[in-house]
Amino acid sequence: MRSDDGYFGPGSVTWRVLADPAAGPGGISSLFMQALHPLAMAGVEQHSDFHDAFWPRLQRTAEYVMTVTFADRAKVDGAAARVRAAHEWVRGTDPVTGRPYAAGDPDLLRWMHVTEVSSFLEAVRRAGAPISDAEADEYYREQVVAAQLLGAVDVPASCADVADYVADVRRTDLVASSTSRAAALRLLVPPMSLRTTLTTPARPAWTALAALGFALQPRWARRLHGVPTLPTTDLAATLTLRALRTTVLALPEDWRRGPVAREALAREREALSEAS
Repeated sequence: MRSDDGYFGPGSVTWRVLADPAAGPGGISSLFMQALHPLAMAGVEQHSDFHDAFWPRLQRTAEYVMTVTFADRAKVDGAAARVRAAHEWVRGTDPVTGRPYAAGDPDLLRWMHVTEVSSFLEAVRRAGAPISDAEADEYYREQVVAAQLLGAVDVPASCADVADYVADVRRTDLVASSTSRAAALRLLVPPMSLRTTLTTPARPAWTALAALGFALQPRWARRLHGVPTLPTTDLAATLTLRALRTTVLALPEDWRRGPVAREALAREREALSEAS
């Protein structure tokens, strides 16, 4: 694999998953799940600009994920180093549990990683992407690298391992609180200027997308958030996700992919053309 293909490259399941339009709602779903871990939310609440600079923070997160997935290794290593350096300053005491926390804690990094990558995969598969169980396991094996770049250890590397790990964390660490509820509300109703709200469809569009992300969580997570689980919720979320994916796939590539992904996929096409 060429160095400019990064840590995954053409043919990887990681590229297939993260290039899929359904990965976006999956990423939003992971944010709701992460909010249920009080130590994770303590760091966000006490050390980040999540409330005052919602959109720039969301954009930085998305750009980091795309960089790690599609950029060359030098750019990935640089981005990961900057995140690790920022994590050094994020530490304190969680007011919900009274426990100390640190953003660079390998256990906490593992939770953030697993919720993110599993939510991407779950959304893409539910949307109809043909990813087999064996390919899903391969995706988790590939993603161990992304977790290790930030300092996570003992990262689950298969569907079964991820399911067991999430069950363990759910039993011992997850809890709804005023902090998690505030984070969920901010995700559903983020700050938006009056002009944008009145003159564009941004507010209803984001609300629909965030509500879809919330619905894509496992049933137990939605119940933990305090939202009743209706029998039709999962089916409605799946049908909406499939319709969204079909619509986005019909758009020109420049409209549905960011610059990092476009450059990587262009390199892939060029390499295939040269090989043939």
